[in-house]
Amino acid sequence: METVTSKDGTTIAFDRVGSGPALVLVDGAMQYRAADQGMAQLADLLAPNFTVFHYDRRGRGDSDNTLPYAVAREIEDAAAIIEAAGGSAYLVGISSGASLAMEAAVVLGEKVAGLAMYEAPYNDEPAARQRWREYVRQLDRLLAEGRDGDAVGLFMMLVGASAEQVEEIRQHPMWHLWEAIAPTLAYDHTAILGEEAAVPTERAAQVRAPTLVMDGEASFPFMHETALALANAIPNARHRTLAGQTHEVTPEALAPVLVEFFVSGK
Repeated sequence: METVTSKDGTTIAFDRVGSGPALVLVDGAMQYRAADQGMAQLADLLAPNFTVFHYDRRGRGDSDNTLPYAVAREIEDAAAIIEAAGGSAYLVGISSGASLAMEAAVVLGEKVAGLAMYEAPYNDEPAARQRWREYVRQLDRLLAEGRDGDAVGLFMMLVGASAEQVEEIRQHPMWHLWEAIAPTLAYDHTAILGEEAAVPTERAAQVRAPTLVMDGEASFPFMHETALALANAIPNARHRTLAGQTHEVTPEALAPVLVEFFVSGK
């Protein structure tokens, strides 16, 4: 493990593996190094072609959590990692990490050599936007009341678990790791994705880095529409649907696509 200091003094922890051009992996909600669900394996698969940086976003794992939170502070964290990488890097974000990576690409400009986004979870459907508003309202209330475990359960039901399944998941050995970072759900969902999680096409149009926008063939149907909307909005973007993949994309499916895009430009 290594660390960098972000602009506001926050310590950000990261792992570095491989050699070649710098590539930074940006986790989505509830993901971090100690609760890894595929990023470490993805890093190993990319290591022959890139120097891969996988970091704990603020408030997670070995990184600090200076308050008050702001999306701008997370972008500064990414900038600190990029600086440690030599001043320029590719960014790869999955789920809400893709949304954060896109925001960083807008703000950091030429420091981002290329951007890859897998299933940023925006949804323009009116009913979905209403459900998202209700979710954010409930999430903020649970976190304000200190009910971190219930906040994790609410998130899990948002992504498809039943109440009965959540009770079973509470017995999982990793539950305490997820509960420990429950407050960061607000970072992803209230701050980064916003109160409606609508597709931010005007913001996407400000990305200047070459961009690959991806979705999974077997994922939620709205993810395909969202990916197309983002790819159409970003000036120098292309779109790709990964065969057989769900929202939980496998490292084996994602790694060769990233190598092809960043190395070959395809």
